[in-house]
Amino acid sequence: MPDEPKVLVRGLEVDFTVKKRIVRALDRVDLDIARGEFLVIVGPSGCGKTTLLRAMAGLEQPTGGRIEVRPATPGDGDGLKTESAMVFQEHGVFPWMTVTDNVEFGLKAQGVPKRRRREIAGRYISKVGLDAFAAVYPHQLSGGMRQRVSLARAFATDPQLLLMDEPFAALDEQTKLVLQDLLLTIWEETAKTVVYVTHSLDEALVLADRVLVMSGRPGRVREIVDVSAVFERPRSVESVRTDPRYGEMFGRIWNLLAPEAAGVTA
Repeated sequence: MPDEPKVLVRGLEVDFTVKKRIVRALDRVDLDIARGEFLVIVGPSGCGKTTLLRAMAGLEQPTGGRIEVRPATPGDGDGLKTESAMVFQEHGVFPWMTVTDNVEFGLKAQGVPKRRRREIAGRYISKVGLDAFAAVYPHQLSGGMRQRVSLARAFATDPQLLLMDEPFAALDEQTKLVLQDLLLTIWEETAKTVVYVTHSLDEALVLADRVLVMSGRPGRVREIVDVSAVFERPRSVESVRTDPRYGEMFGRIWNLLAPEAAGVTA
């Protein structure tokens, strides 16, 4: 872990009011996330994974503690410097916009000139394999293709921090595997700092440098597992799943989750 991480979380607490009762979602969470790290968060349903992600995005206000996203450095991107971008499980594309217009949306909001927007959008549309669909509307695309649009839009804004909340959970298994490999390829090219929430231990092992395993509600850091020490970069879905150490790593994380996962409801 570098001396100066990109994201620092210190003593984070988040409470919600549910039917006039205070419910603690996150309790004393401490975490450092390195620049360029791919951190995956797993935990029992209802443990606060998405709450932690939303707090990092500024969409939830901490009840206690703090989150600090360190300023950009020359290695963080190509100069647009959006602080963060978020990719959700739902296909967050605008149905009245073409693929190109969707990918350009964040760039337009930043005031990027039209010619430059088209250049950047075209680059990422090509990276996600949608060149032939640039002028197509979302209703003409499959679910996997719409999620490719979401990925292209997020990376196009050159975020310092990319936050992903189960982006592939609703997809069929084959499409999910293809998009996992695609995400790894783009991430390895751009070296973005990524925080990724998933319920899939397989997905966590395929994607992560480290896996943050959370406790049941209120969410705390149970353990952080260093995956990159076992599965080197660059990697692919196939290379991880066929590695003899895969089962051991899967079992290690499952053993951390199993006691609480069985008794927690969403």
